[in-house]
Amino acid sequence: MRISERVDNAVRAMAELASGELAEAPKPTSAVSVTIKAEAIATRQDISLKYLLDIMRDLKRAELVRSKRGPDGGFSLSRPAGEISLADVFRAVDGPLADVHDESLRGLRYPAPASALPQVWMAIRGSLRRVLETVSLADLVAGSLPADVAELAHQYEVTTEARHPR
Repeated sequence: MRISERVDNAVRAMAELASGELAEAPKPTSAVSVTIKAEAIATRQDISLKYLLDIMRDLKRAELVRSKRGPDGGFSLSRPAGEISLADVFRAVDGPLADVHDESLRGLRYPAPASALPQVWMAIRGSLRRVLETVSLADLVAGSLPADVAELAHQYEVTTEARHPR
């Protein structure tokens, strides 16, 4: 599984919008999201502005962000950060999670000895969904991941350290 640079940049940009730290006006206390200039996000996250604007266009098309023109313009989340999952962002910029050469997994069949392979691809997609659909932008910004996701990350760190001790 490869997480593309595009997805990584999109999630980081959405985290900036969710945090509101780069807003020029104070963050409102209501559920209304703040507007942040793309230039500020690009600078802080070290993303090319042109590339970021292309990503933001995809996020807007997916109705995850809104844009406002003019001197007070910029981007804002289209709904509360707790209602936007990382899977939403992933799909908006990269399409389906764990795509297998553009085939639906439901109809994918292989002859023996690889007949069980579609089940492996289904398990991978299911694992990705379990993580990406349960982590919201609000979780990410708060640094408070769901317990099962934090446990998976911890297991990864432990097994990686065991395989590659420092």
